[in-house]
Amino acid sequence: MARFAIQKCFVQNPADVTRRWFVVDAEKETLGRMATHIATILMGKNKPTYTPHVDGGDFVVVTNAKTVGLTGRKTQNKVYRHHTGYLGGLREHDLAWMLENKPEEVVKLAVRRMMPKSKLGKQMFKRLKVYPGADHNHVSQSPETLSFKTAK
Repeated sequence: MARFAIQKCFVQNPADVTRRWFVVDAEKETLGRMATHIATILMGKNKPTYTPHVDGGDFVVVTNAKTVGLTGRKTQNKVYRHHTGYLGGLREHDLAWMLENKPEEVVKLAVRRMMPKSKLGKQMFKRLKVYPGADHNHVSQSPETLSFKTAK
């Protein structure tokens, strides 16, 4: 009977995780495409050491959320709904209202809905920082600038 060499697969430990910081300027990006890239970075899927049960992602800071790029007629047609918990408490706002009043929530909701729906996903999501303007208070972490535009 022939014997084969058994190869060990790499399993990352939480102690081995090294986290980096990234800055994304939302003014230059489209909302959905940007959200998929951010979710990938938060989960750590962009690293060769990715392990599904270990939180190995990086921190992401999003600036200029108020001027995020959109396509089509989403500002009029896209509706955000939430329920207050009381009878008749369904609240609806279109994307134009959300960008005017809660621009950071638009980006957070887009990314959160692409993350795993588990305790680990919530833990990963906490590393997302969103700001409506160009200023952020994470300069001391010396974040790297990211751009997701692809050549056409």
